[in-house]
Amino acid sequence: MALTALDIYKKLPQTNCGKCGFPTCLAFAMQLANKKASIDDCPDVSDEAKELLESSAAPPIRLVKVGTGDNEIEMGDEVVLFRHEKTFYHPVAFALMVDDDSPDIESKVQPVEEMRFERVGQELKLDMIAIRSKSDDPAKFSSAVFTVKEKTSAPLMLISQNPAVIEEALKVCGSDRPIIHAATKDNYEKMAELAKSSDCPLAVLGDAGLEELAELSKKVKEAGVEDIVLDIGMKPLGKMLQELTLIRRFAIKKLFRPLGYPIIMFTQGEGLSEGLEVALGTMKYASIVVMKETDRSFVYPLLTLRQNIYTDPQKPIQVQPGIYDLNGPDETSPVMITTNFSLTYFTVAGDIETSRVPSYLLVADAEGLSVMTAFAADKFTADTCAELIESCGIDEKVNHKKIIIPGQVARMSGKLNENSGWEVLVGPRDSSGLPKYLREYSGQ
Repeated sequence: MALTALDIYKKLPQTNCGKCGFPTCLAFAMQLANKKASIDDCPDVSDEAKELLESSAAPPIRLVKVGTGDNEIEMGDEVVLFRHEKTFYHPVAFALMVDDDSPDIESKVQPVEEMRFERVGQELKLDMIAIRSKSDDPAKFSSAVFTVKEKTSAPLMLISQNPAVIEEALKVCGSDRPIIHAATKDNYEKMAELAKSSDCPLAVLGDAGLEELAELSKKVKEAGVEDIVLDIGMKPLGKMLQELTLIRRFAIKKLFRPLGYPIIMFTQGEGLSEGLEVALGTMKYASIVVMKETDRSFVYPLLTLRQNIYTDPQKPIQVQPGIYDLNGPDETSPVMITTNFSLTYFTVAGDIETSRVPSYLLVADAEGLSVMTAFAADKFTADTCAELIESCGIDEKVNHKKIIIPGQVARMSGKLNENSGWEVLVGPRDSSGLPKYLREYSGQ
C-alpha cells in the first residue's frame, strides 16, 4: 500500500528546518506522498527511513529498458490510469512474431525495417522482433536469432521456456539486451540466473491468473532480477481486458509492487480479430503487443491509433513557427498563413504540395491549437498574424503584398488589412479546396 502523508511525516526528523525547501516537515511529507519531491531533499533523514521512503516513492510501474543505443525501447514508468490525469509516457511497442522454423525468416522481418510512415511530422513504425522457438533446438534457434540480427537493428524478444535454448541465443545477442521470455513456476530459477548474468529483462508467464503471476514476479525479484515484464497468457478478449485493467489498477491505486511492471500481450486471432486484440492492448495498458500480421492496411491504422492515444492531450504536437517554402516558390508566389498545430500544418502543406503551385506558408505560433480553436482562444488573431508578417521577413521574399487566410477566419480580414497593410484574400474554408484555389489564383 502507498504511504500517506502522515505515514511519511512520522519517518521524517520533524524539525521543520526548511532545508528541503518546504516550510514544515508535514508540507514536505505531502509533496513526497504526491511524488512531487524527493527524499534526497531532506539532509537529516535517517538511513532506515530513507530506504523505506525511497521504496514508497518509486514509480508504481517500474521503468524497463529493452535494446541499446538509438533503438532502445522504454516501457513502464506510468503513474496514471487515464491520460487526462497527467499523461502516458511510453507508447506501446509493436513487435512482429517470427518462428525459428520459418523457411523465410529474412522476408518476414523485412517489414520492420521497411514499413515506416510519416504522420504529422512523426515517424510511425514497428518496434521489435519476437523470435519464438518452435523447434526447441538451441542451434536452430540461435541460427534464427543470428539471421534476424543481420536483417534488423530492432530490439529482440527471445521466446522459449527451455533455459538451454535461451542460453545459446544470448551468446548471439551479446550486449543487445533482449527480453527473455519466459519464466514459469517450473523454470524461473534458471531463467532468473540467465537474466541476471546477461543483464536482460525477464518476462514472467502466469497464465493461471493474477495471483500466480504476482507470486512468480515476487520470486523472480527475490532471485535478484529487477527488470521484469508480465505476461498474463492467452485469454479471451473480455478476460484480457479485465486482467490488463486490474494489473494497472493494482499497480497505480494500491501500489502493489508484484504487479508494478510493464505487460506483454500476444495476439491470437487472424485478420479483424487480431486487429481488435492489438487495439485493445494499445488502449488498455499493454507495453508490448506481439502480432503476426504485417500487411500495411493492417498495421497503419494501428500505428495511427497508438500515436493518437500517446499524444499528450495537454501538449499538442507543434511545428516551428516561421516561413515554409513549398514547391520551390519565387517572388511572385502566393503567401498563405495557418497555425502551428502539427496536424493542421501537415494537412495544409500536403494540399499545397498537391496543387504543385510554388507557395509560401506562414506558420503562426498558436500554442499548438488548430485554426478555429486558436481563433476562439485569441491565439490566432489579426494582431498576431500582422506581427508574424512584419517579423518573419516574408516581404523580402515576394514582390507583392497579398496574403491568403483560412476561410474559417474570414471575419478577421478587415482588421488584418488595417494592421499589416497587406491585401487579405480569403481562401477556402477547408484546406482540401486549396489545390483548385491555388491553380485558379496562379492562372494554371
